Amino acid sequence: MLQRIIITGYKPHELGIFNDKHPGIHIIKKALENRLRQLIDEGLEWVIISGQQGVETWSAEVVLSLKEEFPALKLAIITPFLEQEKNWQDIKKEKYLSIVSQADFVTSVTKKPYEAPWQFVEKDKFIIQNTDGLLLIYDDENEGSPKYMKRLAEKFRETNDYTLLMITAYDLQVIAEEIQQQDW
Repeated sequence: MLQRIIITGYKPHELGIFNDKHPGIHIIKKALENRLRQLIDEGLEWVIISGQQGVETWSAEVVLSLKEEFPALKLAIITPFLEQEKNWQDIKKEKYLSIVSQADFVTSVTKKPYEAPWQFVEKDKFIIQNTDGLLLIYDDENEGSPKYMKRLAEKFRETNDYTLLMITAYDLQVIAEEIQQQDW
């Protein structure tokens, strides 16, 4: 049973998404909501993100909206370092801080500001070791930044009971077609 999962995936620019009005965001959020509803029915209690822009913040928004229907569902944000939003554009920073203010648990793995890339690696290892599974929005044809988390989860799975769930480009296409049919 998956009680604690991390959700991650692409950053917006990796998907060609440069503003909040992009129709792809709605499709991604719908796919996340569908999968989360299924996992909640199976006993999911915690969703963990590291707070990066894109799939992670969109999934946090989905979790926060699902909490109205499933108040036992919890959101944790475990960042690689303190003040990760420090150099973000103001609008992204405001949105992120709003999510952080609504999260049930927030911490930083390294407890210090950014120093070097090793902090991202440590965050990934820590979160994988402290969850039951990973829900990854990922397309093998378009690797991008999520490939590192996928590889880490696959390696961890070799010696641990760990679940790797994926939402693929095909899954997103199916959701897009369903939405299109509903709009007709």
